[in-house]
Amino acid sequence: MLSIPRCSGLLIGILLALQAQAQQARPAAPASATVPGAKSAAFRPGAFQALPLGAIRPEGWLRRQLEIQAQGLSGHLEEFWPDLSANSAWLGGTGEGWERGPYYLDGLLPLAYGLDDAALKTKAQKWVDWALQSQRPDGSIGPVKNQDWWPNMLVLKSLMQYQEATGDKRVVPFMEKYFTYQSSQLDKLPLKEWAVFRWAEELLPIRWTYQKTKNPLLLKLAGQLAQQGFNWQQGFANFPFAQPTTVSSLKLNAGNNNLALQAHGVNNAMALKMPVLWGMTGGTEADRKAIYQQLATLDQYHGLPNGMFSSDEHFAGSSPSQGTELCTVVEAQYSYEELLALLGDPLFGDRLEKITFNALPATFDPTMWAHQYDQQPNQVLVSKAKRQWSTNGDEANLFGLEPHFGCCTANLHQGWPKFASHLWMASPDGGLVAAAYAPSKLTTTVRGNEQVVVREETEYPFRETIRFVVEKAGKQAFPLRLRIPAWATRSVVTVNGKALAKAPQAGTFYELKQAWKAGDVVELRLPMAVRVVPGYQKSVSVERGPLVYGLKLGEQWTKLRDRPNAADDYEVQATTPWNYGLLLPKGQSTAAFQVKERPTTGVLFSPEGAPVELQVQGIRLPEWQLAENSAAAPPLSPVAAPAGAKSETLTLIPYGSAKLRITSFPVVSAN
Repeated sequence: MLSIPRCSGLLIGILLALQAQAQQARPAAPASATVPGAKSAAFRPGAFQALPLGAIRPEGWLRRQLEIQAQGLSGHLEEFWPDLSANSAWLGGTGEGWERGPYYLDGLLPLAYGLDDAALKTKAQKWVDWALQSQRPDGSIGPVKNQDWWPNMLVLKSLMQYQEATGDKRVVPFMEKYFTYQSSQLDKLPLKEWAVFRWAEELLPIRWTYQKTKNPLLLKLAGQLAQQGFNWQQGFANFPFAQPTTVSSLKLNAGNNNLALQAHGVNNAMALKMPVLWGMTGGTEADRKAIYQQLATLDQYHGLPNGMFSSDEHFAGSSPSQGTELCTVVEAQYSYEELLALLGDPLFGDRLEKITFNALPATFDPTMWAHQYDQQPNQVLVSKAKRQWSTNGDEANLFGLEPHFGCCTANLHQGWPKFASHLWMASPDGGLVAAAYAPSKLTTTVRGNEQVVVREETEYPFRETIRFVVEKAGKQAFPLRLRIPAWATRSVVTVNGKALAKAPQAGTFYELKQAWKAGDVVELRLPMAVRVVPGYQKSVSVERGPLVYGLKLGEQWTKLRDRPNAADDYEVQATTPWNYGLLLPKGQSTAAFQVKERPTTGVLFSPEGAPVELQVQGIRLPEWQLAENSAAAPPLSPVAAPAGAKSETLTLIPYGSAKLRITSFPVVSAN
């Protein structure tokens, strides 16, 4: 049974006073965002709770993907990248001492413990030990030269994971001492630049520590951070970025000013969870509900068909040739994982799966040795060239070690491992929640501390069926909740081969409650009909289940830079035409697609290893060409077929498998 923290009336009073002070200093929320009679929340527990690192072991294709990551950059980056070498200031050296070491640790830990890999654990341990031993008598931590609160927040998030996995008794006192120090210093050393916009990241370790200690100082510190941090709820209530941004519109010549930081993609990916976190720590119901307006606003002005919003480096509109930064993807994943736990809304599981199965793998080469800074839904040329980015440079869509900037090189590691560690969650009634789907093995305890082992057997998202096999269970009944995606309109649940009378409803959690025993099998079938989704310039994208599909193109990879024993840089050119529109019969567009399943034994996120193909008829549109070294905006649909043009059979593969692709297609009207 989960323990739910409760605050005394005195502590609630303290927080209310702090909140009142904070609201005087922060810009007032607009009247439309105010909920009459809304009560503040003093460390309100989430709807679900994440399980300790190591409770979930990836299996099947997901384990192979984490092994590819471990054999690629994540397992070897320290060997050749100076910012993570033994000279890192986060290992006691004189090198980089800001965010790169902490970023790396934040992904290395869940990778090491998810795979139960001794070598990776050893790599992670030296970073952990140095951080814990760095604490000075006053409670400050990290390199002495670092005078920014932001990197410390990353270290605290990493230590949460580490302590849950190991039970190391040093961590909680370390955090309490640091929080005491920080609270005493914030008035004379306030948040600055990035920390102002990322302040709520620290609410995660604050909430975690409070759950273990009930230390009232943490209530005060949460209020102090809120007072100094940016009010994201108000930022979206008065959204100033309805148009794509530019260097001049953001006044970037003035440095990291507030306008630029507010439009920054990674800041906004983190900010997805920020009003909710504050709303459940010291804010109001209006804060807790603000996420829905955030998502609607991002979708409306900057949404892309891969489930992300444009951020190359700042908001860039909805053209499918705009980019999204890899850091933005992995931070959005983590935000959705936390939002699902905090609010219990299956919507966030749907969004998590969409970007994890599409946007995340698309930005890596199949070996995960090279990555892009910016990916494009309509990506037909990867090269060093001037593009239509909002503010990024010419190298931003190369595959390489650190194209454009090294932050993603340090931060890419958390994407797959944190997804694996959030497949399952616990519910306050002693139950288990299948939050997202992939092959895995869960070992945990439920009511009465009885151990439960459940193996999830599936090739989802490439196949429709998920089997949950109970390998061990206690005597007490407990609920099992299965997330039913919003697209799964005809799903079926069976228990030990028998269909249940109550039909699952799309976009909900389906609850099963009984005394489980070893050998029980729950099977969930999620029929995957092809969906045609309207988009930019009346173009369409194609989805099936949680996967987005793109046109399969021939790819020619050319090495631009050879780094011995390190990651090389590549450009990629298309060897087959890309400028096609789709022929879709009116009223039966989904019937135009033929589904072909292929083996799931190869490198799934590669053109050759794609486990599913869709075939559809299309017509080439010669007038649709490159513009600024990217595919021009799709012609406004419907497009008249060129005279004498003949239809061709096009092959679409999962977005994450295609490194060159067209994802937003014009629709061609038949002659």
